[in-house]
Amino acid sequence: MQADLNQTLLCSKCGTPISSDEIAVTRKLINRGAREFYCVSCLAEWFEVRPEDILERIEYFRASGCTLFEARSPE
Repeated sequence: MQADLNQTLLCSKCGTPISSDEIAVTRKLINRGAREFYCVSCLAEWFEVRPEDILERIEYFRASGCTLFEARSPE
């Protein structure tokens, strides 16, 4: 079964629409083959950390060149 690429994915716990970075960090922190994804707030709750810690981890992975995360254009 192929997913509709235009489909908005929702957090598996709270139902909030999630971003590509939230999909990537779920795959990086939980399981690279994950099929259920979580928003930053729910990931923070799961790992018992602050949402800011998850956001910092996203930036760390991006800066490290992890291809799961979208590259930011230079400002």
